[in-house]
Amino acid sequence: MLAMKEYERLAFHHAPDATLILSERRILAASLMVETVFGWSPQELAGKSIRILYPGQSDYELIGQRARRAMQERPFYSDARFMQHKSGQAVWMAGRGRALDPADPQRLAIWTYRPLEAGAAADTGLTKAEMRVAGYLVNGFTSKEIGLALKCSPRTVEVHRANMIRKLNVRNSFELVKHLLASVPP
Repeated sequence: MLAMKEYERLAFHHAPDATLILSERRILAASLMVETVFGWSPQELAGKSIRILYPGQSDYELIGQRARRAMQERPFYSDARFMQHKSGQAVWMAGRGRALDPADPQRLAIWTYRPLEAGAAADTGLTKAEMRVAGYLVNGFTSKEIGLALKCSPRTVEVHRANMIRKLNVRNSFELVKHLLASVPP
C-alpha cells in the first residue's frame, strides 16, 4: 500500500492539466503533462523563470501584474492567455492559479494550464488571427499593446475586433470580452 505522500506525488505528476508549482515566478516543480502541453520536460523547467513559457516580455509582465492584484483579493485566478511552446509556437491557454499566501501571491502558487486554441476557433467561427487578438482582449490589452505583441498595427487589431463583434452578435467590446470569457471551459 502506498503512503499518502506517494499518492500526493502521483496526483501531482499525473495531473490531467499541465501543473506548475511556482515561487516568485520561478518553477519549483512541473507535472508530466507540462511536456505534452509546452514541449519542455519537467527537469528542463525546474528552477527556470516562468518567463520561458510566455511569448513576450510584455505578456509576462502585464499578466503577472494582473494575476498578482487579483490573487491579493481572492486566492484563485483564471484567465485565457497566450503561452509559448518550446518550438516557439504561441498557444492560447486557459490558465488557473491559486496563491498559497494572499498577502504575497507570488511567494508560492500552483498554476494549471490547458490549451484552448484547437477547438475554440471552430466553436466560435473566428479565424486564427481573430482568436489571437481575442486572447489579448480577454486579458485587458489595448489595441496598441496587442499590435505590439502581434507585430501588427493597432488599426489591424481594431478590424479584427469589429469582425468578432459582428460574428458573435454582440454590441461592443465589453460584451465581446464577456462572451469570450464565457466560452472558456472551466
